[in-house]
Amino acid sequence: MKAATIIEKPKVEISSKLMEELEHQINEAGQVVVHCFYQASSFYGDKIRIWKTTYLFDHHSSHRSEMVHTHNISLYPIWTTLMPNQLYSFTLIFSGLPKTCTLFDLVEQIPASGAFELRNIKRNKTDVYYVRI
Repeated sequence: MKAATIIEKPKVEISSKLMEELEHQINEAGQVVVHCFYQASSFYGDKIRIWKTTYLFDHHSSHRSEMVHTHNISLYPIWTTLMPNQLYSFTLIFSGLPKTCTLFDLVEQIPASGAFELRNIKRNKTDVYYVRI
């Protein structure tokens, strides 16, 4: 289980068109956007994917935000293959968190090892996050 590493200014550029579209969606639907950066192993590379059973959990209520869209990552059972030492970026979009939420976890609930788990993410005013996993 890894703690979230929040990135203030990522080195990887994200399409300005995608950012504008996501910002519009956030404002209209109260969605949460998580831009993820994953470093593949330096020798073998990696394979990654995300399951639809990935959620945001509010620390102070029983609220669970569902993942509603993904960008640039395969959904289970399909794998995304990464080259050795590749820094890979993908985006996850979730339904909105309660206004009272100040701290939350991103958890991929799967029946296998290797799930994405980012704990103790401090909520910000924009509901757009950059994390290294």
